[in-house]
Amino acid sequence: MRVLVTEPIISSSIELLEQHFDVEVGERGTYDREKAMVKAAAEYDAILTMLSNPVTERVLKTGKENHLKIVADYAVGYNNIDIDAAKRLGIRISNTPDVLTDSTAEIALALLLAAARKTTEAEGFLRERQFEGWDPNQFLGLELHGATLGVVGMGRIGTALARRAKACGMEILYYNRSRVDKNLEKELEATYVPELDRMLMEVDALSIHCPLTDETHHLIDEDKILLMEDHAILVNTARGPIVDEAALAKALHRGQLGGAGLDVYEDEPKVHPDLLTAPNAVLFPHIGSATLKSRKGMGDLAAHAIIGVLNGEESSVPNLVV
Repeated sequence: MRVLVTEPIISSSIELLEQHFDVEVGERGTYDREKAMVKAAAEYDAILTMLSNPVTERVLKTGKENHLKIVADYAVGYNNIDIDAAKRLGIRISNTPDVLTDSTAEIALALLLAAARKTTEAEGFLRERQFEGWDPNQFLGLELHGATLGVVGMGRIGTALARRAKACGMEILYYNRSRVDKNLEKELEATYVPELDRMLMEVDALSIHCPLTDETHHLIDEDKILLMEDHAILVNTARGPIVDEAALAKALHRGQLGGAGLDVYEDEPKVHPDLLTAPNAVLFPHIGSATLKSRKGMGDLAAHAIIGVLNGEESSVPNLVV
């Protein structure tokens, strides 16, 4: 059987697949277009995909007409895949939960710290040789200890960030589809806020960890941003389109928000030009899961899902979405 890995990943995961199947690894960017994915769906029994690869209904129909049995997405989220079509057509979909929880939470904390303490602006100031000695009024930022963090989406990553923020002495509020377990609330000393607008008015920092759906597209728009204090920090490590990038950039330029830390963007790899020039915008190139441990874990989960499905052992695959 033939397996396509749409672009290079950590070699040990590819070697794991090669113990069982004929494996081909594509070049980066080749499968970011539907036409290329349709062709692949007609030729392979399994495809290990990236978030940038569109797995549309057309792709899945082509796969069903041939011998495609599973698409293993190299991510926790799978908004690049038409899940409803996969269910109808009986093609298995897997993802990579848990293994990138801590690494992504660490990046969220890094972005929060960097924006709160204006480290990007301060480092640029130093590198441009403008530093002339300690100044009591320079780069005054937000101290996390005693500040209030709002978490949108208290799932695995949101919870992991909340634990780290609590260790920094922050008060935790959270907005979620439903209230989390009371024991977890007690551990985090977290308060559930059922109305997003109310929470936005009460926080010094906001971190987004919900999935991208029709309901969460532009969940944080201009009106929501303007509810926040003008010193507040907004962090997004979830999916770019959850935040209206143009509105965020405008708020930063107008001083209506204290800063932002972003690892994801609306139209990746493009970044809104006004964000690139916005004051105190800390911008990372989607590196949330970029540790050797996490990326190996992601690759191994995807590989084991493919092995399980193609070998007729689906019951042994814990991370099948459909």
